[in-house]
Amino acid sequence: MHIKVLGPGCKNCVNLEKNARAAITDMNIDAEITKVTDYAEIAAYGVMSTPGLVVDEHVLVSGRVPKPAEIKTLLANLT
Repeated sequence: MHIKVLGPGCKNCVNLEKNARAAITDMNIDAEITKVTDYAEIAAYGVMSTPGLVVDEHVLVSGRVPKPAEIKTLLANLT
């Protein structure tokens, strides 16, 4: 599983990455998390409001920071 956190590196982006890491740790999922800070690449996903959460090239969340529990639910629905 490949998870991308989209955003310029703001506080919300940092919090989204932290929450995503907590979710995959709780679920014992082997996933790679990368940060995408390039605005053109972010826009290519159709995300106009950061932060954004992309899992396996599917945008799951944009413009807000979901809690780890919500991220776990989103990830569980993908499998």
